[in-house]
Amino acid sequence: MTRKALSPKQKRILQFIRKFIDARGYPPTVRDIVSGCEISSTSVVAYNLARLETGGYIRRHAKISRGVEFLATRQNHQNIVNIPIIGEIAAGEPIPVPNSETWDTITTEELEVTEDLTRGKQRVYALRVKGNSMIDALIKDGDIVLMEYVSNAENGDMVAVWLKTEKEVTLKRLFREANRIRLEPANTQMHPIYTTPDNADIQGKVITVIRQLA
Repeated sequence: MTRKALSPKQKRILQFIRKFIDARGYPPTVRDIVSGCEISSTSVVAYNLARLETGGYIRRHAKISRGVEFLATRQNHQNIVNIPIIGEIAAGEPIPVPNSETWDTITTEELEVTEDLTRGKQRVYALRVKGNSMIDALIKDGDIVLMEYVSNAENGDMVAVWLKTEKEVTLKRLFREANRIRLEPANTQMHPIYTTPDNADIQGKVITVIRQLA
């Protein structure tokens, strides 16, 4: 599920609440947050707590001074990370995308996930899948793939490949053969793409698939 990105102040408040609960075993008061986050007033904190509650990050219990429940504790205290969604990738017919020099600069929205989904990787971005050429790998149209930004991959890895001559990108499994690259779909109704090694620029490797419920 895609959420609206948090403001820096909201991220700071959320992190403070989590650390406060981890250290003391109980949640902070509004005045604790004012002091700990160096915020100007309790009304500013109250406003941002309301936004965090609306976003599903916390739950507040009325008439209790320490009535803030950090909902992420239900996910084993995992940190929330923001992953840029930089666009769509065709899993059927390839579609044009920014080239390698501008790949990391095109960000229109963010996806918030727990750290376990990124598997400890640092250079992670997200793409929406368009098409069904990877349907047999349980990746269908509308799903989101988290990609590690790499320039090399092993045989069998599912990768985003920039085809330089065609100026198109595609999501396929990579196989190196004698004097050529085979980009294999996971759909028996579709044929592989063959290209030369110097025409294939690996843009990333799939690390997680976030499936969209029908």
